[in-house]
Amino acid sequence: MTLRAAVLGHPISHSKSPALHLAAYAKLGLDIDYSAIDVTVDGLPAFMESLRGDESWCGLSVTMPLKTAMIREVDEVRGAGAQLGVINTVVFEHDGGTVRRAGYNTDVAGIVESVRHAGVASAPHAAILGGGGTSAAAVAAVHELGAGHVDVFVRDASRASDAEAAAAAVGISLTVRPLTEAATAVAAAELVISTFPPRAADGLAEELASLPGTGAGVLLDVAYDPWPSRIAEVWSGHGGAVVPGLEMLMYQAAEQIRLFSGRDVDAAVIDVMCDSVGLPRRVF
Repeated sequence: MTLRAAVLGHPISHSKSPALHLAAYAKLGLDIDYSAIDVTVDGLPAFMESLRGDESWCGLSVTMPLKTAMIREVDEVRGAGAQLGVINTVVFEHDGGTVRRAGYNTDVAGIVESVRHAGVASAPHAAILGGGGTSAAAVAAVHELGAGHVDVFVRDASRASDAEAAAAAVGISLTVRPLTEAATAVAAAELVISTFPPRAADGLAEELASLPGTGAGVLLDVAYDPWPSRIAEVWSGHGGAVVPGLEMLMYQAAEQIRLFSGRDVDAAVIDVMCDSVGLPRRVF
């Protein structure tokens, strides 16, 4: 039987997840079909109910705006997802005629691995742009990298609740600051993680462009379409290292593939995943 998996979100047509997953399953010799399905928050309960009783499903990738809403659709939340209250992965666990839905968050691992690959050292002076669901994973990732504090820059302080909850859960101090203060602050940071949607950081990018330079810091911009983003262009032009969102996507997808298939994702699988989205192969 062909197994099924998919990425859910709204909008979703731009997603590179199908390319990453299908390349990996082909390399692993697994018969798993993976597609992109447009699902809104309001439509999520009905969609999840429609899968009940279908034993062909093995997993779901979950992107915006469903990462918090999906919590209500699973039977159990594990690992970082349980700490953060935000999940991006659902695994269908089959036991006889019973199917259990387990939620995970692989975004944390995706962020950690992608910035480590870029050379980020331990305990970086870090800043996060945006306070939504992905910022929660960013807070946990910064903590895992050894930072004791992080500044989170948002347009509206009332929308930083996911980031604040994550900081309390993992035990890192956090200061919410207005986006109007971000340019000077992030220019001096060793690690900046932008969790803004595409083009939302363009205004900040123009502010950064007027500054003398960004130093030697690393910027991870989780938005990858269009690419390069304006903030990535400015950051790179000022001498900083840029990690494209595709790097994070690739590493978090590798964790999902392990969970969906029960198979190891080795260097050869990572290489074909990189090939599928135009990333350079890793040097292990």
